[in-house]
Amino acid sequence: MTAYVVEEYGDPDVFTETTVETPEPSPEEVRVEVAATSLNPVDYKIRRGDIPDFAPPFPAILHCDVAGVVDAVGDDVDAFEVGDEVYGMPGGAGRQGALADYVVGHAGTFAPAPDAIPLEDAAALPVVSTTALEMLTDKADVGEDDEVLVYGASGGVGHIGVQLAANLGATVTATGSTAEKRDLASDLGADATVDYTTTDVADYTAEYATGDGFDVVFDPVGDDHIQTSFDAVRPFGTVVTTESSSTQDLSAMHANSLELGVVLVILPVLLGDRQERIGEELREVAALVDDGAVEPVVSEYFTFAEVADAHRRGEAGDFHGKLVLTRE
Repeated sequence: MTAYVVEEYGDPDVFTETTVETPEPSPEEVRVEVAATSLNPVDYKIRRGDIPDFAPPFPAILHCDVAGVVDAVGDDVDAFEVGDEVYGMPGGAGRQGALADYVVGHAGTFAPAPDAIPLEDAAALPVVSTTALEMLTDKADVGEDDEVLVYGASGGVGHIGVQLAANLGATVTATGSTAEKRDLASDLGADATVDYTTTDVADYTAEYATGDGFDVVFDPVGDDHIQTSFDAVRPFGTVVTTESSSTQDLSAMHANSLELGVVLVILPVLLGDRQERIGEELREVAALVDDGAVEPVVSEYFTFAEVADAHRRGEAGDFHGKLVLTRE
């Protein structure tokens, strides 16, 4: 089969088109003919060598997200049949990923693709949707009348977080550095938006949180946003994040008895354990998509041959939602 591999860490031009052996599924696995994948920060961080412990063996086939059609099933798999349209998160970290004609993964890392959107667009969802879902419903317990602040509301995880929080009944305040980003957040269900580059955290917290702060601060950005999250959340509130690589002062957590939840949705794949968790969450997301509660925003489509361009665009950050790569 054709695959786009990296044989060493490097810049976006490190990808090489090559021919590798088509993988065979083990008894608990399925093989999927890939229709599309999408780009997440974890993908280019692996490519650069930022997180070598997450890299598949070289020559490495990257990208965690996939949507496609089941091509073969292992002897112990009864959840899927050949011909099923699925989406999932079977590899790309720890094991070979989706930038190829076929990908093999544990059956538990897949779910039936949503019916309401094109199969290629379903590839935009796995990492960001399960991340946002775990942040809001596992690490936090967001519900009716909760006040939620969403950082990075036009980004991959953030734009799904806005929609999920609104669907859970929360009052959502979303941040964005440009009018275009804030308009998108409003269109996705945010009740209020904030230009955090011109408004101090104390000012927008006082304006949009009715108590002493937001019940939950949703932070898929990290770095200094973690620190401002502690300023924006109420006493006994919850901060949820996807980042833990920066050094922060955690004294506010003690002073205000805060909870901090950190999410890494690819952990079941890295561990080779509890992989059914991924499929269960993706089934929940698919139902929300088909009900019209969640829809991925795709900023641009690339082909697999344009993977270097997609990675450059992703690292530049000048887009909303997701970048999707389709197999030509």
